[in-house]
Amino acid sequence: MDSNVKQLLKDHSLRLTQSRSDIISIFLERDVAISHGDIEFAMDGKYDRVTIYRTLKSFLESGLIHKVLDDNGGARYALCDDACADGDHRHDHIHFKCSNCERTTCLDGVFIPHVKLPKGFEAAESNYLITGVCDKCSAA
Repeated sequence: MDSNVKQLLKDHSLRLTQSRSDIISIFLERDVAISHGDIEFAMDGKYDRVTIYRTLKSFLESGLIHKVLDDNGGARYALCDDACADGDHRHDHIHFKCSNCERTTCLDGVFIPHVKLPKGFEAAESNYLITGVCDKCSAA
């Protein structure tokens, strides 16, 4: 088992199980946000939908991954940076979905602009998705 996987799970107070190890390895192999379906496909039937769902939920709650909403209303997931812990996600970066390859990427250095809300409104979470053509597709 990869030492990076073990350390990530330990750092987020998650018990090491084979399913957690296998699923976090998928995140480490990819540099884009992935869906539940992507994980199911990569696991090729090794784990059922419920096991994958529960694993993702535990990762979300521990601050290991964050949810990225795409332009179709679906959810994708990406690894968190060091600022997240115990479900207190601090993601002020923008996400980008390529209309060509359909990959969703965290743009960690591009921040969500501050939005002044009307009196009485209190923001709990922000999602900012830009669609267009990514650097890999535009270079092709």
